Amino acid sequence: MADTAIAAPAAGLLTRTRLRMPWLVVLALTWIVLMVLTAIFADWLRPYEITKMDLSARLAPIGTPGHWLGTDELGRDVLSRLIQSVRVSLVIAFGATVLSAVFGTTLGFLAAQFRGWVEHLVMALADFQAALPFMIMSLAVLAFFGSSMVLLVCLMGFYGWERYARIARGLAISASAQGYAAAVVQLGAKPSRVYLRHILPNVASTLIVSMTLTFPEIILMESGLSFLGLGVQPPESSLGNMVGFGREYLTRAPWIMLAPSAVIVMTTLSISLLGDWLRDRLDPTIR
Repeated sequence: MADTAIAAPAAGLLTRTRLRMPWLVVLALTWIVLMVLTAIFADWLRPYEITKMDLSARLAPIGTPGHWLGTDELGRDVLSRLIQSVRVSLVIAFGATVLSAVFGTTLGFLAAQFRGWVEHLVMALADFQAALPFMIMSLAVLAFFGSSMVLLVCLMGFYGWERYARIARGLAISASAQGYAAAVVQLGAKPSRVYLRHILPNVASTLIVSMTLTFPEIILMESGLSFLGLGVQPPESSLGNMVGFGREYLTRAPWIMLAPSAVIVMTTLSISLLGDWLRDRLDPTIR
């Protein structure tokens, strides 16, 4: 009887939490899960290889049997290339977002720990990064060194790190002034343990929300570079790559460009909506 009495309020609380999630956020979360599953199982979901050409079926319209999203100028299946593009774009965006978060958070913690000239140096680098036209710098780097998946991820990983550095520094200084961090220091814990085991878990929610806001920006950045021909190179395919190649056939075969464009818009919009909702849910001042 006691277990039943405890379980009933818990179930009611879970139901109320689900009901409080706006339906738009539910749709956004569903779309994100669908894209992640598509990226994971792309090899099994693709009906054709992305390089398989059928010149007899080139520029086939949407709804053609065997090519439900049509074909491109070389007779390649648009659906197959779209599935592969989702995987490539999400891998680049996820890798770059994690790299940016780790790099920025590490510098922010170093600034909070050492203060003095270290803090001034980190903040000066953050100001320089914020004032730098990142797209122009990316074009210059890719044009000089050439494009590769590793270079693209590393380059995108430097986008937005200054946000994490500022957030991590401010939250770390605030947490260090609180009792729990000071108590751990008095017990003789090393600074690395204080930051990784005690401060980081308490500021992780804010950093995660920042990641959800940076993620769609990196997708758009990669799409823009691929659209200009300096991102993902053939025979590999990305969402921006497909849009770039499809723009020449916009009047004759708009599905080549519109399909990846719709995926870019839906994915970035969904992640932004989820990030805004998480920010509202995790921000104690709003609650």
